[in-house]
Amino acid sequence: MDLVFIREVSGMIDYRAIYQRQGELYDQLVMREDYRGNLLEALLKIHPFSGAFALDLGAGTGRLTRILGPHAEHIIAIDISGHMLKVASGRLREAGVKNCSLTVADNRRLPVIDNSADISLAGWSIGHCISWYADSWRQQVIRIIQEMERVVRKRGTIVVIETLGTGRSTPAPPTSGLARFYGLLENEWGFQTTWVRTDYSFRSLSEAIKLSGFFFGDELAERVAREELTILPECTGIWWK
Repeated sequence: MDLVFIREVSGMIDYRAIYQRQGELYDQLVMREDYRGNLLEALLKIHPFSGAFALDLGAGTGRLTRILGPHAEHIIAIDISGHMLKVASGRLREAGVKNCSLTVADNRRLPVIDNSADISLAGWSIGHCISWYADSWRQQVIRIIQEMERVVRKRGTIVVIETLGTGRSTPAPPTSGLARFYGLLENEWGFQTTWVRTDYSFRSLSEAIKLSGFFFGDELAERVAREELTILPECTGIWWK
């Protein structure tokens, strides 16, 4: 596949376009992420997945479904992009993950009955509301959290995973909007929080430059090239209740 940097008019990465057209390349990137497996270890401590019925909201190409599949009873991978789920279907089949189903849907209107899931998890998905709905992001986030609460059982767990900085060795929200969102999770909505390192391990410097530039932009790609970073640090936050 030819590398295509998709930009909005403002010069920022157009993530909507990536999720509609660039699933294969996106999956190449996330397959290099968290090479030490810290995220899976942290999630298994938050809620036991053995025998659990789980929802993976904003599942994308199925990265979390792949790593959690062997530990759960069943996972429904939900994403608004049919293109991303098509890639996920192939990747899950290759990985031998059979205890899952894929559904195209909006996080704000989940096609799941009330009180039916043990775990409702949204990975790197809700935070996009900050830029996609600049004038109403708080209302959009509330709708998603309410849907996550609606579908989990009484003793179920809601989990939100979001970035605390790619290219960073210590955690910090990369934008003021995300900082406000994280503050709401912790201070108004009663989520507990922790963070882990989810560093990328690329096979070569050229791959590191290509994939980091594709998703994170030219500035990070230039740093990767300058510092010859085949191991790219990253911090990821986890919130749950």
